[in-house]
Amino acid sequence: MYSEAFHKGDLGEYSFLVTGGAGFIGSNLVEYLLTHGAKKVRVLDNLSNGYYANIQEFEDLPNFEFIEGDIRDLATCQKAMQGIDYVSHQAALGSVPRSIDDPVTSNEVNVSGFLNMLVAQKESTSVKRLVYAASSSTYGDSKALPKVEATIGKPLSPYAVTKYVNELYADVFAKTYGTQLIGLRYFNVFGPKQSPNGAYAAVIPLFMQALKEEKAPTINGDGEQTRDFTFVANAVQANIKAMFAPDEAANEVYNVAVGERISLNKLWESLKDTSGKKVEAQYGAPRKGDVRDSLADITKAKTQMGYSPKVRVDEGLAITWEKFIKA
Repeated sequence: MYSEAFHKGDLGEYSFLVTGGAGFIGSNLVEYLLTHGAKKVRVLDNLSNGYYANIQEFEDLPNFEFIEGDIRDLATCQKAMQGIDYVSHQAALGSVPRSIDDPVTSNEVNVSGFLNMLVAQKESTSVKRLVYAASSSTYGDSKALPKVEATIGKPLSPYAVTKYVNELYADVFAKTYGTQLIGLRYFNVFGPKQSPNGAYAAVIPLFMQALKEEKAPTINGDGEQTRDFTFVANAVQANIKAMFAPDEAANEVYNVAVGERISLNKLWESLKDTSGKKVEAQYGAPRKGDVRDSLADITKAKTQMGYSPKVRVDEGLAITWEKFIKA
């Protein structure tokens, strides 16, 4: 899936740390880096939200290293950054509902853990730049479409608060300590290695699991809420572009999306067409903290980082479904 290079030059010159590298986006990034011959790829993950099976195929490679550890421990973050050139910080507790159910743990991981990573970066003598997973949830109650980086609303969930705090901390550290950081505001990323298991699974793997089992999924609300669903290869591209973007692109946040939106109802119909299954959805109550509509303006990422999404929603759904039914 990652035969196309999103970088220039030789990755064999650099060592990379991917926190949350056993998770969904992180493991896809690990796959890209190893496919393209990175000098070293080190994964830091506590396996609370990720799966070792996502990276098990790489365990015998000489340039791959796995550290089971928690970003809530500063010493672990410091150890993980030793000898590293570029950091992709994907470790976090996602999910709006999870943060509403347990705001304390979401804050500990997403804010305190992130702060530990920034401190470790500040103290590192080798790290050139840290790229971190921000979130479109930062746009909060802003109804403006498309979403432009400079215009945000008030957060609608504890999760959104934590991701906005990440951006504030990153900005302060860059100005105070001279570190280089780039935040990527992901818009509903989906693709292979995204698990349908657990109480806080994302909508697309849940829909696919329902189709696989030929059971009716539950759509929260009326299903007319829209999202800018983004195939994971586009998110991987954004991470690679962010690592090697010119200095003037650093210490900014960027939307990572396709720039197209689709309703959940249309998404479900598209997935039914892709799978060839005829299953009708049922509808439940709207979820607390959910944004009604989401659509990204990706001009900034295109112009300043050279980001150019390659995979549209329908193509991404087909790739994901093919891999999902074989899992």
